[in-house]
Amino acid sequence: MSVYVQLLDAAIRDLEARKNNGERFVAVAPETLGALASPVLRARRAEPAMTLPKAIVPATPVSPPAAASPRVPLFPAVQPPPPTLTSIARGDRSAEFAELRARVLACAKCPHLVTTRKSVVFGVGDPNAQLMFVGEAPGVDEDRQGEPFVGAAGQLLTKIITTMGQTRQTVYIANVLKCRPDTAPGERGNRKPRPDEMATCLPYLLEQIQLIQPRVIVALGGTAVEGLFGIAEARITRQRGNWMDFRGTPVMPTFHPSYVLRAEDGPDKGRATKRQVWEDMLQVMERLALPISDKQRGFFK
Repeated sequence: MSVYVQLLDAAIRDLEARKNNGERFVAVAPETLGALASPVLRARRAEPAMTLPKAIVPATPVSPPAAASPRVPLFPAVQPPPPTLTSIARGDRSAEFAELRARVLACAKCPHLVTTRKSVVFGVGDPNAQLMFVGEAPGVDEDRQGEPFVGAAGQLLTKIITTMGQTRQTVYIANVLKCRPDTAPGERGNRKPRPDEMATCLPYLLEQIQLIQPRVIVALGGTAVEGLFGIAEARITRQRGNWMDFRGTPVMPTFHPSYVLRAEDGPDKGRATKRQVWEDMLQVMERLALPISDKQRGFFK
């Protein structure tokens, strides 16, 4: 065994003995501390003839000298690491979303909708989005493609999202009802979902909101407000532009894009309605601290 290993073993045994005797500090002379930091001493460790500093020679424990020598902790307390923030990891959230999606796609709670639907429209976008748009129900185009807001109203919604500086991939878009409401044979267009249908499907939307944890929800149209809040015959013309609270999440009600499209047949080509919707979106952007240019603030004035 080398001299260095013997000395190191002796030093360790001495320190352990001191610890067992209740000592918390060991007296080290200033010159010894300087020697320990000296490159000369580190170089000498390779020499065969090496003497152990007197401060740690194995011997009967002695009291620290009266002189004010630096007191070095024998076994310094280990500082705990700073606390880390915990959050839902993207991978975990995606896995939970996949499980929820599988349940929604297999849902058969409304037999009359199951027999007429072509697909179940789950939702689209980022499961970690800070902004979520909620509509009422899929239309014929959405039912055919299995994605929300892909028809004419969906194209307008996409323009609104883009004008806000976002994309369909950075927000999340869903509906209260995941299946297209059935219509009588020979009828065209889309019917409004019934309260019982929305109540049956609402738990799926609640799970989506809980997983996404959006900072803001935009309710598109009166039916979306009715489905979210259980309000009968919501008056969107009065509610739009006024913040609501859905279980702690701020909700901005605004007109449905299809309403804006219908307003384009009016004398002002829907400019006033577009401005109202845009003012609602400006409030959303301000709540999310998104950048707003002067040009954006002046749209449709």
